[in-house]
Order: sequence, then structure tokens, then C-alpha cells
Amino acid sequence: MNGTPADCVALGAFIWGDVDVVLSGINLGPNLGNSMWHSGTLAAAKQAVLLGIRGIALSTPVVDEEQDFSTIAPWVTRVLEVLLDDSCPRLVNVNFPRRPRGLRWTAQAVDRYDGKVVPGRDPMGREHYWFTVAPLERHREGTDLWAMEHGLVSLTPLELDLTNHDELARMQSHGDIEAPATAAAERES
Repeated sequence: MNGTPADCVALGAFIWGDVDVVLSGINLGPNLGNSMWHSGTLAAAKQAVLLGIRGIALSTPVVDEEQDFSTIAPWVTRVLEVLLDDSCPRLVNVNFPRRPRGLRWTAQAVDRYDGKVVPGRDPMGREHYWFTVAPLERHREGTDLWAMEHGLVSLTPLELDLTNHDELARMQSHGDIEAPATAAAERES
């Protein structure tokens, strides 16, 4: 059977029925800043929220092949104590540094970065492409990337609606967009 993490959540919610919370992860590798857009771990938590279930995505950096969770174990417990309270947001992205020293509510770092595609060849001579970025030198205080740099567990409350409501209101204030001339002529006939 093949499926994405979000597919697994949908199937699990269907099979088990009465699900209160989906814990997605602990992903080996952080899901911070712009990487949230591409995260399967976070997609599973978002799928839960779409189904009316609380969704929590959990991630931590990869240290070596044998991941040792003992340094973050008490922090995972504390995070779950906080997030499973009914007053907390329904969708939260959590990132644990290797050696946490505190917890912080954060915003997603969505600062621009320089990305480029680098073509190459694998050992079999097949073409492949690497997407690389030049990391930002300083992250804005209060963001998820800043928190991780400072040894803080980052808790980022998210929402599913990606609509920029200020821009939508601004554009709607100009009125409806005119149909193409051919469509207008068709309506008149």
C-alpha cells in the first residue's frame, strides 16, 4: 500500500473513528520556516485538523544514524501537557532542538532566501537536481528558526487558511474583474 502521511491520517481516522488527536512524528529533521510548505509530517497534522481532529507535528534535527531521544524525552512530555489542554490551538508545529533549554511560542520564519537548482549526475550517470539554499545569517527574533538557534523548543500555532485577507479585501475593493471580450460576446448572444 502506498500513501502520504496525510493519507495515513485520513485512513486511520476512517478506520478508528473516534480520534481526539493526531501526533505526527517525531520527524527526523526539522520542519522550520519555509520547509513547512513541503513537510509531510505537518501535512498529516493539517489533514487531522481538516477532519476535525487536533493535529500536532513533531520534529527534531538528525544527529547521527542512531537517534537518541533521551535528551528531548522530558520536553516531549511537557509539550504534550501544554498542547493537549483544550485552550491550546488545534494545529501546532513543534520543533525540538538537540538539547532544549526552554519552550517558546513562535511565528513561522518566512524570510526570503536564495534558492537555486544545481544539476548533477549520480554514480550511475543519471541526471539529478539538487535544490540548494543560501541560509539566512540572522533569523528574526520570535520565529521558529530563531528559537531553535537559541536552544528553545519552538511551538508554532498554524491555521489552514492561507488566504492573505488584507490583500483579498484590497483587491475586492476594485470590484469584479471583467470577463474576456469573447466571454462577454458569448453572453450577449
